[in-house]
Amino acid sequence: MNRTRSLLLILVLLLVTGSPLSAPAGDKPGTVRIGVYLPMTGPMEARGQAEYAGILVAHKMKPSVLGTKIDLFLEDTAAENIGTAKAATRLIKEYKVHALIGEPSGDDPLGGISLAERAEKPTVIPSTQFPAIQDKQYAFHVGLTNALQGEAAAQYAYAHLKTGKAAILMDIEKDYSIDLANIFTKSFTGAGGKIVTIAYCQTWDSDFTTQLSSIMAEKAGVLYLPVSPPDVARICRQAVDMGINIHIISSNNANTPELITAGGKYVEGVILTGDFVKEDAPVDVAKTYFEAYEKETGTRAGQFDVLGADAYLLLIDAIERARSTTGSKMREALATTKEFKGISGVMGMDKEGNAVKGAVMLKIEGDKFRYLETLPPVKEAGR
Repeated sequence: MNRTRSLLLILVLLLVTGSPLSAPAGDKPGTVRIGVYLPMTGPMEARGQAEYAGILVAHKMKPSVLGTKIDLFLEDTAAENIGTAKAATRLIKEYKVHALIGEPSGDDPLGGISLAERAEKPTVIPSTQFPAIQDKQYAFHVGLTNALQGEAAAQYAYAHLKTGKAAILMDIEKDYSIDLANIFTKSFTGAGGKIVTIAYCQTWDSDFTTQLSSIMAEKAGVLYLPVSPPDVARICRQAVDMGINIHIISSNNANTPELITAGGKYVEGVILTGDFVKEDAPVDVAKTYFEAYEKETGTRAGQFDVLGADAYLLLIDAIERARSTTGSKMREALATTKEFKGISGVMGMDKEGNAVKGAVMLKIEGDKFRYLETLPPVKEAGR
């Protein structure tokens, strides 16, 4: 576990010790109860711990709503790798929560969302790679959708990099990779560009020379690379070793410090779509959050803690607008969100429950992500 993750875990343990997380809330009718289920252990623990650290800081910023104290209840979804249904069941039935913040994970990633839907409990998702929440009336997502970031990547490649020829290298075992590749293709060709080659890899591949050779032969001006951070690092290293000089754009999945650590000089110049950057964050709420987060953790805020905080703040905003913790009223307020000033940007909600907001474009320079610009969403908000 690296230093940042250790600090986040320590923060979580310090803040939850002695909190209402340790006992059911059925005997606390005077509180607003929010259930949180995240992968605090297991393969997604870094994301889960970061998101929860953000939720805790946001909770300190807004510890009450409608004049009533807010209690948080945390369930770890990854300890047994059984998904989210068991966690959501306990939060709803035992802790009697009014609403949830949850991250799809485990063997049954959407189980908690489906269960909350049946119980008419709104769930706000910090970030997800699953596009299958569109049939859920009570599920809402504050992170960038595949559609928003795939369109932004294509727009940036065609209009800003001034190239009409693109190549794609996708992981055929990952749904999010395939989805992003399809969206990029549609948007890039719709703008007038041409996809000159599409190459494929699998999750555990280590040699990409064959795919890179085909890309080099087609003389593409940009390579779209919607794969995991380790694969981005390996592909960039091999591309440099082969003498390939091409713009590379990846997704927010690769927008992590681990990419720079793993890739070093080989990922220099890689462009990524992202959910937020301090330079473009709404001034008031962002300034308060960044100062509070750095005071609590001793580290700078990052993508996943910001999305966790936004999920909490959006839910509190909806309760305030609904003037109620009744499930249907909170759902209606969430669905009609417009111009909500989150830490990651100003957002509304589309008809499928996804945030509509600008996509941040970043570029790796040295050991940092440098802000390029924020591209406005193609679709209008509103549900």
